[in-house]
Order: sequence, then C-alpha cells, then structure tokens
Amino acid sequence: MTSASTNPDTLSYEQAGVNYDLIDPLKVSAQRAAAATAVHLGGHGFTEVAASRGESAYVVDVGPFYLASIVECLGSKVLVADAMAELTGRSWYEGIAQDTIAMAVNDLITVGATPLVVQAYWAAGGSDWFGDKARAQALVAGWKKACDTCSVAWGGGETPALAGIVEGDRIDLAASCTGIISPKSRLSVGDDLAEGDAIVLLASSGIHANGLSLARKLVERLPEGYLTEVEPRLSYGEALLAPTILYSPVTEALAKAGIAMKYCANITGHGWRKLLRHPSAFTYRIEAVPPVTPVLQFIQKHAQQDDREAYSTFNMGAGFAIFVKAEDAQRTVEVAQAQGIAAIVAGRVEAGPKQVVIEPIDVTFGTEDLQLR
Repeated sequence: MTSASTNPDTLSYEQAGVNYDLIDPLKVSAQRAAAATAVHLGGHGFTEVAASRGESAYVVDVGPFYLASIVECLGSKVLVADAMAELTGRSWYEGIAQDTIAMAVNDLITVGATPLVVQAYWAAGGSDWFGDKARAQALVAGWKKACDTCSVAWGGGETPALAGIVEGDRIDLAASCTGIISPKSRLSVGDDLAEGDAIVLLASSGIHANGLSLARKLVERLPEGYLTEVEPRLSYGEALLAPTILYSPVTEALAKAGIAMKYCANITGHGWRKLLRHPSAFTYRIEAVPPVTPVLQFIQKHAQQDDREAYSTFNMGAGFAIFVKAEDAQRTVEVAQAQGIAAIVAGRVEAGPKQVVIEPIDVTFGTEDLQLR
C-alpha cells in the first residue's frame, strides 16, 4: 500500500473509487486457485511456464514454441469519450479502440510474445448503442487500424446488449490477445535478470488508460470541466483521450536486432510500482526520469498530489519498461526511437532489498507497495 498524503486537498485514487488494497487480495486468491488447474495441461501433452504466473500474460509450452495469452478491459476511458462527444460533436472512438487493444497487446509482449490474434468484447447497455453508425464505425475503423499497427489478425468477437448490467448508452470494451514466443529464447519472464542489467523506459503518450477514475473525478474541480485548457489549444478532455501507445513494434524490432529482453513491465495500474513486479529481490535504481506529459503534470497539480502519490498511480511519462543487458541499453533506445517512440536509459538493477529507488524525485517503493502474487 502507499503512504497517504498529509494534504487534505489531495485527490487520491482511493477517493476516486479505486482501492487496490481491496482489489489485489482477490487477484492473489484467484492466482492461487488458478495455479492448481495447470495440471490439466498435462492431459493435452503441454505444460505451463510456471514463471509466467503473476506476470502480465500467461505462457504455455506447446513443444516447439510457447503460446501466450491475455485478456484486458479498457475501463472508464469511454466515459471521457462520451462526455467529449457531447461537448465537441465528434466521435473519439477510433482512439478508444486503440486504447483497448493496447491494454491487451502491451501486456502480452511483456513475456516476449509476438501478438497473433485479437478478439473483441463490446458489451453495450442496449441495442441502441450500435444504432449510432458514426460512433460504431469509428470503433471498427480504430480497431482495424490498431491491429494493422501490431500486425495482428482480428479474429472475431462478442457484441452483447446487456441492459440492466451496463448503463443505457454506455459500452464496456475489452480485448483478448494470443501470441507466439518463437524461438523459445525470446521468453522474457526474468529468469536471468541480474545485478547490472539496465532499465530502459519507453515514453507514454499521456495518461494511457489507467487512472481515469481519478482523472474524471478531477473534472469537478476544474472551472470549465473537460474543456479546461491543459496548454494553449489543448483541452483536458482531448489530452486525456490521446491514444495509448502500442509498443509491440518496438519489441518486434528488438527481436530482429538480436537484443534480448530479459524482463518487461507494462506501466499501467499501480504506476511505477509495477517496476517491482518481478518476484526476485532486487533494488531497481532509477537515475533519470522521462519528461512528464502535460496532462499528467496538470492532474498532479490540480489533484494536489505529491510525487509519491502521482508515481504510484500514473505512468508519469513512462509507459513501458524493458530490462536488458547493460551493453544493449543504448541500442535499445535507438531501436525504440527508430519506431517513433522516445526512450531513455533510466537506471539499473542492483543487489539489495526489493525496492524501486527513484532518485530524481526522492521516492522509494518497497515490497509493501505492490502485492500481486
């Protein structure tokens, strides 16, 4: 858990309705129950990669290669898109589609997988949602465009009308993704993570799709709501709706360049605490942080969050972390930049207690701050 701010005016994620201290124990309980089902794979001649338990994607050994899979939902970013549609008269669902696929694909690639197939889950509050042709077609177009960016096949999906479960003119979006790890040497679950390895951080495009509950709650404090300017000619709502970066072109380019990813972390919920995800006891020393995107600077300021609260909730400019050998660090940055994504060599792995030490902002997260296993 994170330390509560002493500022009475601070808007925290818990105050916005999201309390990971209540959610995470269920995740741990589910993982333990799920682990007992791995024996069923043996009946099919397969085995699980045990180290993938508790990671962002699950991996199965099918013989000549590994298969990885993930399911993720978008969350409440659609509510921002709906509010901005009313205020601006335009649909924002093309970007929302990319956000949804990014939630799944960016998790899948943490284990070294090449995404192969995406499936869609679009659960509306009623059939009328699909009657808005411009909005529906924006969702379709954005979904296909994101699939093309990731070179992944869109296999199909489900479009239920769930009146009474989902609110009337709302939609709950989710995606599942299946990928292949071939050759097997591409597996990146941290088996050989070691002292001296480098931590490379890939830039984010903004808030991505995590922390939106707090971001929406903050609207109540803003003089013009979603139309409040973050910077000249950029409204708060528009800044929030910047699509999440798809990082699979970077991980694929790294594989082609012969650079082995030893471990990865998709910096989503829990913010920079996600750098603690690997089960081994290491100290992750961060000596350089990327620029914080304007919308996240804006949120931190108006929510009156200190750095500890902000970095424990948001990506704060870093959307994805890649752990590589020190000699591969600068080349990793160059490969990312060649794909149009800014990156920095942010720090290194050290022997020591399990903690993330973010030196530029004097913040440390320890084992008590992330309990996902």
